[in-house]
Amino acid sequence: MDTHILVPLYLALLASSLCFASAGDIVHQDDKSPKRPGCDNNFVLVKVPTWVDGVEDIEYVGVGARFGRTLEAKEKDANKTKLVLADPPDLCQPPKFKLNRDVILVHRGNCSFTTKAKIAELANASAILIINTETELLKMVCEANETDVHIQIPAVMLPQDAGGSLRDYMQNSSQVSVQLYSPERPLVDVAEVFLWLMAVGTILGASYWSAWSAREIAIEQDKLLKDGSDDFTHGEGVPSTGVVNINTTSAILFVVIASCFLVMLYKLMSVWFMDVLVVLFCIGGVEGLQTCLVALLSCFRWFQHPGESFIKLPVVGAISHLTLAVSPFCIVFAVIWAIHRRDSFAWIGQDILGIALIITVLQIVHVPNLKVGTVLLSCAFLYDIFWVFVSKLWLKDSVMIVVARGDKSGEDGIPMLLKIPRMFDPWGGYSIIGFGDIILPGLLVTFALRYDWLTKKNLRAGYFLWAMTAYGLGLLVTYVALNLMDGHGQPALLYIVPFTLGTFLTLGKTRGELKALWTRGEPDSPCPHVQLQSSQSQ
Repeated sequence: MDTHILVPLYLALLASSLCFASAGDIVHQDDKSPKRPGCDNNFVLVKVPTWVDGVEDIEYVGVGARFGRTLEAKEKDANKTKLVLADPPDLCQPPKFKLNRDVILVHRGNCSFTTKAKIAELANASAILIINTETELLKMVCEANETDVHIQIPAVMLPQDAGGSLRDYMQNSSQVSVQLYSPERPLVDVAEVFLWLMAVGTILGASYWSAWSAREIAIEQDKLLKDGSDDFTHGEGVPSTGVVNINTTSAILFVVIASCFLVMLYKLMSVWFMDVLVVLFCIGGVEGLQTCLVALLSCFRWFQHPGESFIKLPVVGAISHLTLAVSPFCIVFAVIWAIHRRDSFAWIGQDILGIALIITVLQIVHVPNLKVGTVLLSCAFLYDIFWVFVSKLWLKDSVMIVVARGDKSGEDGIPMLLKIPRMFDPWGGYSIIGFGDIILPGLLVTFALRYDWLTKKNLRAGYFLWAMTAYGLGLLVTYVALNLMDGHGQPALLYIVPFTLGTFLTLGKTRGELKALWTRGEPDSPCPHVQLQSSQSQ
């Protein structure tokens, strides 16, 4: 394997550990409780802007309880109210002082959520804020034996760090005021539309480049065969394709090693480890951007000569003059992104580097037949489900979502994903998709177009159009599931794999071509398109 493709392949492997998730996925269930009278609210995120001694301070995010009065949806309708600290802190007993329609801040534990809320209401509180014992938010539900709950004040849970900050202010004799309101999230944000277009467009572009390259290689080999080249018949003088074909064993190992990387990320996630990932992403992004720019510029007559003339450099070896000219720009671009990666506009540079890397990987790595594609995607399907859902039972966390969010890293997420800010969402955040959710199904889609071109099938009679449509629909269903699940991260391959792989297998079986797709797939050299045509006529 050529050394220049090791970093992109490594990053593709690492990226396969990511799931499709929304940056607003911060709510986790505390307990299961059926809805009943007085305990049938929907769980909603709550904005909690604060003022310390009259000066506007941090805005925190909480989650509303299953019980209690619902909150206003608009900021202008929410009252600015004084916050007081409960005494006793857990409010499992009536407070030692009477409230004047204040919001009371209490600690979680020692009695039920509804007990705390009832005591606060009797003490004339206007709302209750409960500090969680963890940095995440948990949904507050009613007790299993409570059949009829009548609580007329809102109850909101805050994460441990937010509640601790407010408590510290009040213990230092500062006066704190808060507002509580819960703006509604749009059903569909325009960011999701653009992200869908980016994912589909990336696979579309990579497929046509991969198919065009495969056809050019086939034509070149055909010419060598017709010329009767002795070097060609002995396997010499054949143009180097730079392509890596995955076999069944490597497809299984791909997912096994990805699991090891995922666990390593989960265990070692920190500021320094994130810096390592940023450096690796920049190296892969530079390689991908350089490859894409050289290929694009080579299409123009003015750049053909620099692209075909080479210079030999120490360590690097032979490199074209065009590549040499493009490299400084790619390096500077990646360095600027790395320096400004925490800025609000950094997602643009991350997406450019990411798309270039994905296209390069799909150009380099090929699935040679449907058998390998089926094994790879089936393993990835089970892998996604395990690390999103089953890992909660083992490690008490959804490992994939923790890694995707970049918890404990000081970042908004690891860089191996495409992201777009949610433009019309009052909660902000990003819609994101992991590289693996594009690369893995993309390997099958690019295989489909190469097969169609080398067998001279038109769009309707071929497999690419149907595979591309299936991927788009699978990704669309992922968005629907994401919204139906209140923004909880979803493993995109759970929906994409049945659509793409199922469509391919069904279509091949219906057309009677499944055996050829399964065992041979892409034709063998020399002269692949001639061999395929002859095999079909037999």
